[in-house]
Amino acid sequence: MRKIIGIGETILDIIFRRNDNGEWQPEKSVAGGSTFNSIITLGRLGLNTALVTELGNDLVGQNIMEFMQKYGVNTNYIDIYNTKDGKTPISLAFLDEDNNAHYTFYHQFPEERLNVAMPLINEGDIILFGSYFSVNPILRKRILEILEFAQTRKAIIYYDPNFRKAHSHEALKLMPNIIENLEYANIVRGSDEDFDTIYKLQDPQKVYIDKIKFYCPNFIYTRGSKGIEFFCSQGSSHFDTPAIGTPVSTIGAGDTFNAGIIFGLIRHNVTLDNLNSLSLNEWKPIIEYALQFSSQVCMSHENYLPEEIANQYK
Repeated sequence: MRKIIGIGETILDIIFRRNDNGEWQPEKSVAGGSTFNSIITLGRLGLNTALVTELGNDLVGQNIMEFMQKYGVNTNYIDIYNTKDGKTPISLAFLDEDNNAHYTFYHQFPEERLNVAMPLINEGDIILFGSYFSVNPILRKRILEILEFAQTRKAIIYYDPNFRKAHSHEALKLMPNIIENLEYANIVRGSDEDFDTIYKLQDPQKVYIDKIKFYCPNFIYTRGSKGIEFFCSQGSSHFDTPAIGTPVSTIGAGDTFNAGIIFGLIRHNVTLDNLNSLSLNEWKPIIEYALQFSSQVCMSHENYLPEEIANQYK
């Protein structure tokens, strides 16, 4: 059975919303992290998943580990560090009037990080990675080792830069790592905000031609309610975002979109051998899964596809 192996941070999101008096109040807490959210969705869909990440040996970390195991996620590749050296990171997510999240992060990590075994990767598997975790100089050596191994094993490598504005001052310094990630990638998916932050570019075609195409032919540019622009060797196409009611939260929208693409790749038996020869018509149902999934998660308080929806696709 093909596997999906995620590489990324794991964090506890505490979600705040203004009450009737205009005061910020905590609404709920959910386990999160960009790749984590995608992997939980894929686990709920019944796929074979694993996550390379790190957690503190504290109550928060233990609860997150149990949550992952509940949905069948392989936890053998998690670096669990002692709480005297570090704690499981926490983020505060403040939802604005449009239910878009603005983050503040709190973390305390040990000196030695991501001390994990090399995951078992076979031909046909899919590697999902991205965010600051993927360009962090402290973690870079181990992540490169996994990507290099995945490439030799003929896995599909899916990269989501997910580069937040909080790191915009580091964009130039981290550019070599971003470019190196693009070189490993077989599919790149990013938001308009990502590429505005990294490259100061807002034209999706210019982003593709000037920054992506040389390294990776398959590019998905998401623009929230404005839809997505898709580019591949066979051409390009626009896809509208499905109309929904007032969103509850957009925190997991991009991550669940990634899960939808990966679900489509598995369901339509796309491997590294036939990926770059897919026609636009063959890409369409794959992208439709992603659009459906991301729309559903916007109507949920969770960061992942709701279980009742996931069960319909199993």
